[in-house]
Amino acid sequence: MSQTVGDFVVERLHAWGVKRIFGYPGDGINGVFGALNRADGKIEFIQARHEEMAAFMASAYAKFTGQLGVCIATSGPGASHLLTGLYDARLDHQPVLAITGQQSRSALGGHYQQELDLAAMFKDVAGAFVQQASSPAQVRHLVDRAVRIALGERRVTAIILPNDLQEVTYHDPPRQHGTVHSGIGYSDPKVVPYDIDLSRAAEVLNAGERVAMLVGAGALNATDEVIAVSDRLGAGAAKALLGKAVLPDDLPWVTGSIGLLGTEPSYKLMTECDTLLMIGSGFPYSEFLPEEGKARGVQIDLKPDMLSLRYPMEVNLVGDAAETLRVLLPMLQRKSDGAWRKEIAANLKAWWKTLEDRALANANPVNPQRVTWELSPRLPDRVILTSDSGSCANWYARDIKIRRGMMASLSGGLASMGAAVPYAIAAKFAHPDRPVIALVGDGAMQMNNMAELITVAKYWQKWEDHRWIVCVFNNEDLNQVTWEQRVMQGDPKFDASQQIPNVPYHRFAELIGLKGIYVDRPDAVGPAWEAALAADRPVVLEVKTDPEVPPLPSHITLQQAKNLTETLIKGDPRESGVIAGTARQVLSAILPGGKD
Repeated sequence: MSQTVGDFVVERLHAWGVKRIFGYPGDGINGVFGALNRADGKIEFIQARHEEMAAFMASAYAKFTGQLGVCIATSGPGASHLLTGLYDARLDHQPVLAITGQQSRSALGGHYQQELDLAAMFKDVAGAFVQQASSPAQVRHLVDRAVRIALGERRVTAIILPNDLQEVTYHDPPRQHGTVHSGIGYSDPKVVPYDIDLSRAAEVLNAGERVAMLVGAGALNATDEVIAVSDRLGAGAAKALLGKAVLPDDLPWVTGSIGLLGTEPSYKLMTECDTLLMIGSGFPYSEFLPEEGKARGVQIDLKPDMLSLRYPMEVNLVGDAAETLRVLLPMLQRKSDGAWRKEIAANLKAWWKTLEDRALANANPVNPQRVTWELSPRLPDRVILTSDSGSCANWYARDIKIRRGMMASLSGGLASMGAAVPYAIAAKFAHPDRPVIALVGDGAMQMNNMAELITVAKYWQKWEDHRWIVCVFNNEDLNQVTWEQRVMQGDPKFDASQQIPNVPYHRFAELIGLKGIYVDRPDAVGPAWEAALAADRPVVLEVKTDPEVPPLPSHITLQQAKNLTETLIKGDPRESGVIAGTARQVLSAILPGGKD
């Protein structure tokens, strides 16, 4: 039997080292699916419940393996459904290839059913490379370039295959004018700055007396190098959300997350430093960085377009984080005065006590902070953590202490709801021998994550380690937005937009063969985590949490305080809850009768 174009695509992807493809079938891509079926398991196909979730899985797979993530969908709506997950990959600089079907070449331009201008549609998200194939001889270099560009530029690429072309007999391009003869293979280069630029950076860093570091996802493979440079400089280090796993949180100079979801020690680190070293981070909120002109800056990043973007840096270094820090280290002078680090450690000690007090404060019925506070010391070694966007991301960012060997990620640049469960599924396919825990709000579960539990039910028995847990924060509220309305806009909660139905998530899990655990008492949270981690199958842990525990930034501005006061004056439907419990702890300095 002759090899079809679909067969060639599968063989070529296998030659590039692709092991898994996430997606959903449809007649527009049947030729490739037939080829996958004939390929005798060379590439494993993972069937998601929705194409958007498949694209999130591809993005997460790239994050958790460092390899190419691949997703596949049919023409028309199948292709358009991929977009959100692909934008997640693009904004977080992940190498992902999308393969989609298209209507027959002879029908294109005829307003045919499911005919979309896919090349135009993908042009933004896959702007590095998006092409629609028109002949068999063209497909070889389309696959090769799409993979190589995705890996080399850490970008999203896309190939569009008309359905009739997939079934045509494949032949290599002839040796004649107007043809392209491509090959496979790519290895990351060693990227380090010139010595003269490293010397300039060292001069700035050596002159600093209060050095602060900010590390992001670009430093995930540079933990030892970051620690060595920080020790040499006597620096403190804050972590962008995507860089949570760069540094273990038991180090007394690691101040944790930064920004709206950040910690008070990180805020003080940035406002009181005289020098900033930013490594592999595109952290977006400049107001949480040093005030312009108050600190000298050095930045290291592989992507030149991310340099000097959030803060005007004195020295910008294009380079791999680990390699650049390794050659920079001998140029750095050891700081003799440890006063800066002692100050950071004192701030951290007080902050962890504050977090403990907040987590153990009374709530109705369960304080959401307690969920992550109780999880943190129970985290198994080598666990992979994912979180959704929303209020649960606050507790993920602040309360969970990362140890060496753990991995953690979420939708960073896009901050999309609905990513935690597909991320956790992809993590399990990337590392089936590691435990995986996802933290999800009830809004994201209702939006699209409940359906993906069916994907877990389909595949979990193939996983070497069966520990896969999704914790649902059930507060019947789109909580992050509710608090943003109150604190950012000064508006009371709008029940029509914010209140969502109460759903028994744990019972749904049981219906499809998973384990369900329900918690509505604070003292049951810790034992529930232990039961979930000891289960013989994946678990949905549903916790009935209090929506009036505020996921506020660590530093409250006068304007935010004023907005919240205006909310209460206008009459919030949950006013009594807003000013009770943990909210009173956080806002005690600004509420009438409050204390410092």
